[in-house]
Amino acid sequence: MIDERLLKNEERAVFNLRSLYRKYGYMPYRMSKFEEYELYIRNKDFLVSDRIITFNDTNGKLLALKPDVTLSIIRSGEDIPGTKQKVYYNENVYRVSESTHRFKEIMQAGLECIGDIDIYDVYEVISLAAKSLAVISDNFVVEISHLGLISSALEKICPDKLFCENAIKFISEKNSHDLKKLCDEYSVSESDAQKLISFVTAYGERNKVIAELSALFDGKELDEMKELCAMLDNDEFSGRIRIDFSVVNDMRYYNGFVFKGFLDGVCDGVLAGGQYDKMMQRMGRKSGAIGFAIYLDLLEQLETANDLNKVDVLLVYNDGVKASSVSAKVKEIIDSGRTVSVQKSVPDRLRYKEIIDMTKEGD
Repeated sequence: MIDERLLKNEERAVFNLRSLYRKYGYMPYRMSKFEEYELYIRNKDFLVSDRIITFNDTNGKLLALKPDVTLSIIRSGEDIPGTKQKVYYNENVYRVSESTHRFKEIMQAGLECIGDIDIYDVYEVISLAAKSLAVISDNFVVEISHLGLISSALEKICPDKLFCENAIKFISEKNSHDLKKLCDEYSVSESDAQKLISFVTAYGERNKVIAELSALFDGKELDEMKELCAMLDNDEFSGRIRIDFSVVNDMRYYNGFVFKGFLDGVCDGVLAGGQYDKMMQRMGRKSGAIGFAIYLDLLEQLETANDLNKVDVLLVYNDGVKASSVSAKVKEIIDSGRTVSVQKSVPDRLRYKEIIDMTKEGD
């Protein structure tokens, strides 16, 4: 049995996530540490960062230390009507760290569902995203959006490319002031401008947001949101899953539902995912796809009671204390289920609950 007190936050998360994903029939996916550089440079906008570590293979071909897992999964699969490729992974990727801005080997976990995707699969993946965060922390939230609803509204109101790009930018920033100015610049009617502004102002509890949107929109995208939200009403973590249209991924790759996950105590989103049918099409695939990744390096920001630099007992002795006495005391402490560090002085960075100073016991 593994003693979870010995695991870092990210190691503990991987251990628990594997068990969760296997319950839902997701199979483990393994890949090499590196792939052909061409795979990543062709799809660099899909990546978290376009800064990639490269090197030449013995045959002269340019390879890259993998900055992403999803692209490899897409390339390795095949389209079989009526079936779904459901995989999970925990892999080390190599990218620039958000905190240090230097290259770092980052442990990443996630899952992908690729194939004949329908609303059940969307529900299952978003539900698993919430369950994934729940095994890490009690304090989390998942925010969902629907790019199809935003795209449909923009196409009907003003299909101008520059207008759409700026509107999406302002929606992602929750900037209703500049969004209204943009609508005025393009002579968008007041009623249509209010429809776009609703993507900024309508967020939070799902049923409240759906009611607000229903007064402004109709169509299959809104129907999809209603169906998904009704399914989520019965989910274990329903209250933790909210609507927020500021969650906007690159529309050249993503479509439909997108989502992000946040943990209390971590300054950035630790989970990101969505439907990426457009990415599949760009890589010559006909199937639909949805998945998410968890950035486990960000879990270092979480405080934990199981700090690896912390012990229950600090035992201090000197040359005047018999080694047999120290050994007996250590055995006594360990047999009681506590951890102990034996030192001749108090280390600067060691945290402990109790100190036993054997130099004062006259042993």
